[in-house]
Parts: sequence; C-alpha cells; structure tokens
Amino acid sequence: MAASVFDSPLYAQLFTTGDAGRLFSDTAAIRAMLLVEGALAKVQGALGVIPELSAAAIHRASLEIQVDPGAIAKATGENGVSVPGLLAQFRAEMQAPEFAQHVHWGATSQDIIDTALMLRLRQALTLAETDIKAIVSSLADAAHEHKTLPMPARTYGQHATPTTWGAVLAEWGMPLIAALDELEAVRASSLFVSLSGAAGTASALGPKAAQTRADLAQALGLNDPKRSWHVDRSPILRIADWQGRVMAALSHIAQSTIGLTMTGIEEIALGTSGASSTMPQKQNPVGPSAIIALGHNFTGQRATLQAAAAHQHQRDGGAWFAEWMAVPQLTLCLASALHHAKTMVSGLTPHPVQMHSALTASLGLIHAEALSFALADTMPRPKAQKITKMLCLEAQEKQVPLADLVAADYPDLAPGIFDPSHQTGHAVTEAETFVARAQKHRS
Repeated sequence: MAASVFDSPLYAQLFTTGDAGRLFSDTAAIRAMLLVEGALAKVQGALGVIPELSAAAIHRASLEIQVDPGAIAKATGENGVSVPGLLAQFRAEMQAPEFAQHVHWGATSQDIIDTALMLRLRQALTLAETDIKAIVSSLADAAHEHKTLPMPARTYGQHATPTTWGAVLAEWGMPLIAALDELEAVRASSLFVSLSGAAGTASALGPKAAQTRADLAQALGLNDPKRSWHVDRSPILRIADWQGRVMAALSHIAQSTIGLTMTGIEEIALGTSGASSTMPQKQNPVGPSAIIALGHNFTGQRATLQAAAAHQHQRDGGAWFAEWMAVPQLTLCLASALHHAKTMVSGLTPHPVQMHSALTASLGLIHAEALSFALADTMPRPKAQKITKMLCLEAQEKQVPLADLVAADYPDLAPGIFDPSHQTGHAVTEAETFVARAQKHRS
C-alpha cells in the first residue's frame, strides 16, 4: 500500500478527504506561497517600500506563473525549505530581473511558508464547518423525530437507566455544536499572517514593517498577530486542539454506533455497511470503523505536533519540519472522518422493537434506580437501596421480573416506575434543547 492512505488509489474511497485533500498537495502549497509573495509585493508597492511597477509585475506574475514541484525538489533538499528554489524559479519565469529583484523583499522563508499554510488551513476549517453543520442537521432531524423513543442508556458498556434515542443523538451532537460556536474565536486567535523577517525582528522590512504586516493580513484575509510567532506555535496548536475536539466527538459517535449494531443488540441499523469476504450474513460497520482508525492516527499525529511545538532559539528546523509532517495528516484525518460521519448519521435507523426488548430483557433491573427512589419516599434512603439490591438479587435467582416481586411486596408503589417512558428524566428536554440549538447552525 502507499505510505499514506490519503495518497493511495487503493484506499481513496475508504479514506476519502474530498476538497480538503486538494489543499495539501505540493501544487497547492506552491500556489499558496506564490499568492503570499504576490500580495506582499502589492502591499509593499502601495506603501512605497518597493517600486510600484515592480509590485504590479510581481503580483501579476504570482497569479500567472506555474512552478513544477519537481523542478525545485533539488533546491528544497539542499536548503531544507522550498522558498529559495521557488523564488529562483519564479524570478527566472518572470524574465524581468529589474522587477523580480524586489520579490520577497525583507521576508524570510518561514514567513511565506507559515502564511501559505494558514491560507490552506483557513479553507480546511471552512470545509470542516460545512460538514459539521450537515452532521448536526441530520442528528437534529432524527432527535426531533425520536425524542420520546425509549431505549437503555449504557455506562461501562452495561445497561444503566432508560433514556431516549433522541437524547442519545443530542449527546452526540452537542459537542459538535460547541465546536461550531468556538470556531470564530479559533479563527481570530489562530489564522495569522507571518511577516517578521530572518530572526523575528523584521529588521530588513524597514520602518514600515508593522504596517506592511497589517496590510498583508488584510490583503490575504488573515489576522495580524502584531508580533512574530516564528517559534510560538500556539496558533497551529489551537487549530489542532479544535480539530481534536471534533475528532473526539466523531469517535464517540462511531464507537457507540458499533456497540448498538453488535450481534444480539442491533438497536440501530446503518444505512450503508460492508460485506465480508467469507461470511455472507455479515454487514460490517465500515464507516464507524474508519472513523475510529482515523481517530487513532489523529492522536498519534497530535502528539507529534505537541512535541514539534518546542522550538530552539529563533528558528528550529527539526521542530518545524516535524510540524510539516503532522499538520496535513491531522487535517486530512478529520476531513475523512467528517465525510464518513456525514454518510453514517444520515442513514442511521432505530429499531424500536429491539430497543423495547433490551429494556425488558433483564427482568426489569434497569428500573432499579427508580425503585430505590420510590421506596425512599417512605423510608430512609440507605434502607431503600438495601431493599432494592435484595429484590434485584431475588429477581436474578428466581428469574422473576423485578416488577412482579415489587407488586407482591409493595403493592402501593406506582406501577409507572417500571414504564420506560416515565423513567427517562430530562431526556426529551435534552433532545429538544439540542434541536433548538442546531436550528441556529442550519444553512
């Protein structure tokens, strides 16, 4: 197989990344760097830092010239960064040395590479936002429809108390809504332009360095950090943190989905599933499994990024190079997971009969908490808990439903404590609250 599943024709449909995949190609990286160089020249021309004729020529050329990644590979290997080779090729292609001499004026390679990365991450965040909104919308529609459908809640993989399918869907969707709510703040605190020169002091940019940086940020639609962030990788880490929270939410959905489709449980069905090569009866949960695998990979790359954030002095090649390896993988892992999640949640179908069966299959022991609180109305709570535990043991030993034992020993207790629809607490409210919040994020 290919070194990365995202570059593999064989696995292209299993780990598809959509438009995000096109943002992390060599061609896209070069195009973004040229856009930065062109915008920088245009801004410097307007400020009188470089001649306006040179600025206009450089800006126009940055939009027209195509640089083959292979043509600058040797220079990149020698220099450790792609910008020197890119500039040499760009100047040669301009065929106007009197203008080309002013390209990259006062900037350093890291300024161009980091700013170009932010341009691509900005697009990646927008694509992720669109996908999350679609997922939230599907979850909200289903939560509204099934807000009263009772099913067992599970803690530590075991039945706990009754909940509703709508509340479960709300639980899945709320972290995604939180991520949407946080996204503007992430953009404001992270999508920075970089323009600080060779050692972060902007010495070669002259007295208009701060104004040049601010104008470049405006020209590119990025934010002005008002400082150098060459060795402060907090902007990258904040974006990765946001991506990580979304990935965690998707992994939770995937893990829970697999649990609810297991043989013998099957409380929900997937709209799409995978075939086994030898077992015709099987329909494998391919989408959820892919999300979980992507989450594992994301976690490993996130650790790499954290380590790479510790730079030495004013620039650190080893740390910076490691970041280049991690950031695309993090972004593409999330993009692929979002693709699977969109497909998965839009096709989920609850099985009410199986849900009801799961509620009644354990002799009604799922209602033990409700029983203990009902008994506590007429006796001390510790005594009520002790009696409830004894009744549960008796039900298991005699294989008699808990409700029958309670009816015989405590006939005055309300029978509603054994009705799942009466024991879901605020589940319906949770579903309704989620639906209302999701409405604000519909396109």
